[in-house]
Amino acid sequence: MKAVVHEGKAGFEGLEYTEFLEIQPKVGEVVVKLKTAGLNHRDLFVLNRHQPTDPPLIIGSDGAGVIASVGEGVTTVNVGDEVIINPGLGWKENSDAPPPGFEIVGLPFHGTFAEAVVLPAENVEPKPEYLTWEEAGVLSLAALTAYRALFTRGKVKPGMKVLIPGIGSGVATFLLQFAKAVGTTVYVTSRSEEKCKKALELGADKAIDSNDDWNEALGGEKMDLVIECVGAATFNKSLDQLRPGGTLVTFGASAGDDVQINIRSFFYGQFNLLGSTMGSTEEYKEMLQFIQEHQIKPVVDQMYPLSQFDQGFDRLKAAAQLGKIGFYIG
Repeated sequence: MKAVVHEGKAGFEGLEYTEFLEIQPKVGEVVVKLKTAGLNHRDLFVLNRHQPTDPPLIIGSDGAGVIASVGEGVTTVNVGDEVIINPGLGWKENSDAPPPGFEIVGLPFHGTFAEAVVLPAENVEPKPEYLTWEEAGVLSLAALTAYRALFTRGKVKPGMKVLIPGIGSGVATFLLQFAKAVGTTVYVTSRSEEKCKKALELGADKAIDSNDDWNEALGGEKMDLVIECVGAATFNKSLDQLRPGGTLVTFGASAGDDVQINIRSFFYGQFNLLGSTMGSTEEYKEMLQFIQEHQIKPVVDQMYPLSQFDQGFDRLKAAAQLGKIGFYIG
């Protein structure tokens, strides 16, 4: 089968669209013939974590397709079923943190940038019928990350004021749609005028330039909840927007991970600072139910043939996207 494989060289130089031996399912596993797959920032990080001396690895965490075969003991799905992939491995029930052994599809196990992928049967769910293949293929990792950060960790409630810095990412666009669906007031930031305009079209109540003075641009309004994924470039500005007793949830550091804060201001502000990563199978199923109830669709930025994976990576590295980048496969 054709696949995007990382092998022999560090970073992007080690990626190649090539032939790879198709893997057969073991007990409790299924083979999904993929229609589409989604690109995430995690795929960039994997290129540095997977070493040139490691065995060849098919990367990619998101995807959707059709069950091609099932291993012994699988009774939950059948050949021909249309499914969407939950990329979290080994985290079943919602808990304070992932259990030992939690992994994500695409490292250390083979991922979705291929014509087929082998997964535990428990990691596929019926594809929501209202989603296209393009939308289903880019949904899971970003939507699950957004769901846990906003609901499980952030305890979002109707009427809250929510700030989402860096609206261009896939997770951020889900955060915006999810937060509006539950009746919050949502503010976003971006350096891009085009992304600010698109965010307003998606329902944001206000979109401001990330380079502006946020206090001034927001008219002095303070937030109940900030969901932060940018990192060092915006972290202290995000903290400064919290009301006394407000909560900041962070799950990313695309713009740097070394942050200094004024601890005195932090404890006098009675702030809550929470980390979040991906989510459990329980939360994944809740997320799928939530998006179907509210008919929420991913914002799809660009789709490329898998053979043109380099174009998708270039767009992601340049932060040119608004929403999700994906690949056509089958």
